[in-house]
Amino acid sequence: ALTNLTQEELLAWLQRGLRYEVLEGNVGYLRVDDIPGEEVLSKLGQFLVAHVWGKLMGTSALVLDLRHCTGGQVSGIPYVISYLHPGNTVLHVDTIYDRPSNTTTEIWTLPQIPGERYSADKDVVVLTSGHTGGVAEDIAYILKQMRRAIVVGERTVGGALNLQKLRIGQSNFFLTVPVSRSLGPLGGGSQTWEGSGVLPCVGTPAEQALEKALSILTLRRALPGVVRCLQEALQDYYTLVDRVPTLQNHLASMDFSTVVSEEDLVTKLNAGLQAVSEDPRLLVRAIGPRETPPGPEAEAEELPGEVPEVPEDEAARQALVDSVFQVSVLPGNVGYLRFDGFADASVLGALGPYILRQ
Repeated sequence: ALTNLTQEELLAWLQRGLRYEVLEGNVGYLRVDDIPGEEVLSKLGQFLVAHVWGKLMGTSALVLDLRHCTGGQVSGIPYVISYLHPGNTVLHVDTIYDRPSNTTTEIWTLPQIPGERYSADKDVVVLTSGHTGGVAEDIAYILKQMRRAIVVGERTVGGALNLQKLRIGQSNFFLTVPVSRSLGPLGGGSQTWEGSGVLPCVGTPAEQALEKALSILTLRRALPGVVRCLQEALQDYYTLVDRVPTLQNHLASMDFSTVVSEEDLVTKLNAGLQAVSEDPRLLVRAIGPRETPPGPEAEAEELPGEVPEVPEDEAARQALVDSVFQVSVLPGNVGYLRFDGFADASVLGALGPYILRQ
């Protein structure tokens, strides 16, 4: 039992199941392989704040790696959640029912914690795998439901919060039984992660989850700059000037918390901008690294560079007009004229008689 260990032994145990570093882009990385309980955390809280959490507070985003975490202590849940939850309110995050004692325990965030809380303005990504189980699953599920974290990786195992090993009669056979379960916030009894597992926001093989998380954080780090550039472009170029202030305010108030890819961003921006402007021509699209963004130079390449020569032969001139203009009289004496492009004025001047005849 961990509670019987000395403080030095607890530190050694904790350091075996805990890794942290600051990655490129000022992204904090915290890997936890076993969630310690309240007694351990109360003894080692100040050490963790000084030597682990304090090193991650200055980062611009955090990756919490639970891919190798197969369980832990239920009493540790509020500590993990509280460091990622703003301190102005306490939040009821789960209710646990224990069958052997027939008791129900509510889990709330802590009103006070050692050290500082991680800013609510900073992104958090939780990494999961098919081995993530028990208490780690509950933490991933709570953070996802709070919309405080983006879960990246594989569907979790769908395990149990607490297991008990029972001997079958007087034999040497034993049965491992889940003896407690999560009821969800406020004890509503709705389905939670147990049995089905936690479904990630972004599914990817566990070994690629960190790389995927870093790419998502890179995109999200660029979001304020993208919004600012869009506002400037609308201000400088959009022809429906009277709608620009409303569009800019809409961009400033949009919720990008669920955006995890360029496709998400483009879809969200287009839906929002077109709804506000009532203009289906107002489009945002992502440009790949090898694409040339549309502009005056790109448009010039798409236009014909020279005025086509008018043939001298009369039959050729008539054939040219016939190919450009489609003319017919429809039932009901309705005239029909179709042409798919505008010709240069000099061409129209030379072909005028043929056009009139056609």
